[in-house]
Amino acid sequence: MVKTKKVGSTGRYGVRYGRRTKEAVKKIEKVQKQKHTCPTCKKKAVIRIAAGIWQCKKCGTKFAGGAYVPKREEVSI
Repeated sequence: MVKTKKVGSTGRYGVRYGRRTKEAVKKIEKVQKQKHTCPTCKKKAVIRIAAGIWQCKKCGTKFAGGAYVPKREEVSI
C-alpha cells in the first residue's frame, strides 16, 4: 500500500473518487484505527472488531458503539 504525506492511507484509491471524498475517508480512518479508552478498565486498548463492535485487548470486554468510534459524539466530519 502506497502512503504519501498528502493523501495518507487513501493513497490506495489512486486518482479515483475525488479529493473531498478521500479527505473524508482519511479523517474517519485516522480516528477509527487508533486505540480508544475502555469504558470498563479505563485503559487505552479498545480496538474495532467489526462495524459497531469494539473490544478491549486488556480486559476482554466486548461492547457495541458507533461504526467508526466507540462513542458517536467523538467525530465530527
